[in-house]
Amino acid sequence: MVLNPRNDALASPYIERILKSRVYDVAIESPLDEAPRLSQRLGARVLLKREDLQPVFSFKLRGAYNKIAHLSDAVAQRGVICASAGNHAQGVALAARRRGVPAVIVMPQTTPHIKVEAVSGLGGEAVLHGDDYDSAFERALELARERNLVFVHAFDDPDVIAGQGTVGMEIVRQTGGDIDAVFVPVGGGSLIAGIAVYIKYLYPRVRVIGVEPEDANAMYESLQAGRRVILDRVGIFADGVAVKRVGEETFALARTTVDEIVLVNTDEICAAIQDVFEDTRSIVEPAGALAVAGIKKCVSREGWRGKRFVAVNSGANINFDRLRHVAERADLGGGRESLLAVEIPERPGSFLKFCQALGLRSVTEFNYRYEGPARAQIFVAFGLTQGRAERDGVVRQLRGDGYTVHDMTDNEVAKLHVRYMVGGHARGIADELLYRFEFPERPGALLRFLEAVGSRWNITLFHYRNHGSDYGRVLAGIQVPAADRSAFVQHLNDLHYPYVEETGNPAYRMFLGA
Repeated sequence: MVLNPRNDALASPYIERILKSRVYDVAIESPLDEAPRLSQRLGARVLLKREDLQPVFSFKLRGAYNKIAHLSDAVAQRGVICASAGNHAQGVALAARRRGVPAVIVMPQTTPHIKVEAVSGLGGEAVLHGDDYDSAFERALELARERNLVFVHAFDDPDVIAGQGTVGMEIVRQTGGDIDAVFVPVGGGSLIAGIAVYIKYLYPRVRVIGVEPEDANAMYESLQAGRRVILDRVGIFADGVAVKRVGEETFALARTTVDEIVLVNTDEICAAIQDVFEDTRSIVEPAGALAVAGIKKCVSREGWRGKRFVAVNSGANINFDRLRHVAERADLGGGRESLLAVEIPERPGSFLKFCQALGLRSVTEFNYRYEGPARAQIFVAFGLTQGRAERDGVVRQLRGDGYTVHDMTDNEVAKLHVRYMVGGHARGIADELLYRFEFPERPGALLRFLEAVGSRWNITLFHYRNHGSDYGRVLAGIQVPAADRSAFVQHLNDLHYPYVEETGNPAYRMFLGA
């Protein structure tokens, strides 16, 4: 999507505002770091603008402080208020503390706890209201009227836009303009508006590309429509950019200075978080990884090689417990894992035969539960080294072997829910024993384990996940008639895999047992 050519009449006043912005009382000139691993993989030179290293771990400090610093003493003493999904909130709280004025911060109830705590730690009065930015925004306006506070907009304010524009000023100074494109996360639009105005004024040939989540794409939809649109709902995974409507001023600037808006999904964002971590050993928040996700998408789409890109890492305020979800989805987003649902015959040895069909691929998860006498459903995840082409090849191979296969890699319900819910109470099954096993983790380890267990006894429950550790852990249900128990235990002892019988475990009895 190529947008309108630049409009100097609109942009020119912002150049002076940016040059005169007061941001460095509290902000740093963030470094522009190389990303060698990502660069090598993409065949391009990728530079990371490290706004995640700011005192509040986000670029938002720049615009907030610039706005508050320009208030007169009489106006500032009334106190300030803002609505924010978190990062602008911290910027306003810190700027207000520096100016010595009270600050009220209204945030959605979905705001990560780490951001709420940060606001309180900076002396701001945190008010949680609504489920998204727009609800918090309306409440903040009400409180501003009731308490005669100065409203500091998160993005739709010339001083805020100019403060964010200092990121573009630094990029130009740090690169001399010798770049092909700058990729910028987009929420309300102040960051991309400020950066694009400055860079396009000096270097019109440099592309400025915005990146939004597919489920929070207000700027993309607005630019397509030629007017600001209001989204019915927004996804909150990338909470830092979760707005239903972009700013009036930011939209006007984006229309004339931004070259394109790229959309990315949750898995691609998670993969980008991992990419940044592998090059910097720092963990950015989902919104902070948008630019890297956008670079990867454009390089794949356009086949660009040998170019020089800047990705703005806009923030690093992520709840620690969210990393569990990020780690789960990163391999899917990076094309390094596939999920399949497969139907196999329910008879001794069929489970082993299926694993032999998969070969020595690195299995990362295996879910199976006996359902009936005819067939069984299994849910399997395995690693990929050649992306989509390898995944499609495995599906073709399994179907050629007679298996009914459903590719679940792109199925959101399967990834979010079903993969963790495979199981239930078995009906009509007898003599089931439950065991925990450990075995050394390496490619093909699961196949070797199943071959060692053999096909003499029927496996009726199986759960295995590879967490990247040295040992794989398996929970298995096995049908062993009473007359065979001694022979079975002897067989387990001969395998030399550590095991613990869990047949009497209450969790098994309550949720999985026959």
